[in-house]
Amino acid sequence: MTDWSIQSRAHQCTTTGRSFVEDEIFYTLLFDEKTGYRREDLCQEAYQARPADAAVPFSFWRTKYTPPPPPAPEAIGKQTAEDLLRRYMEQPMPTDETEARKMAAARYLLAVMLERKRILKEAQVKRVEDGTLVRIYERAVTGEVFIIPDPELKLDEIESVQALVAELLG
Repeated sequence: MTDWSIQSRAHQCTTTGRSFVEDEIFYTLLFDEKTGYRREDLCQEAYQARPADAAVPFSFWRTKYTPPPPPAPEAIGKQTAEDLLRRYMEQPMPTDETEARKMAAARYLLAVMLERKRILKEAQVKRVEDGTLVRIYERAVTGEVFIIPDPELKLDEIESVQALVAELLG
């Protein structure tokens, strides 16, 4: 099973190196490579200047640049859904198929929770070669990309995953 990553938005154009300015429109391109997904953030000029024979991205979208906010003070207390999702995204997928399915379901449910709270925004949904449905989320504030496989949960599985996530969140 593929490991999925979080990739932060660049603060400058991948091609020109020019820094983005607030509210500038830019393009994010994701390329599916053997080593994983590669992200490129391009200013509008660089995107339009791409040659016709340039590699076709796995996914791409247009968005507005927002500079990162100043770092917030460390919060003390319960673990948040975002903290838990980040921790799960950093961990390798378990080799045990049952445990891997639980982790994939928890990642998905956490991403949906963050989407409902408007922390994550779904950028695209694609089905990859092996048939897995993949949801690509972008964190609105930072521009980080979360690539989450959709476990396509059955109705009778949702309650147990919700209980697991609730237990993990304390």
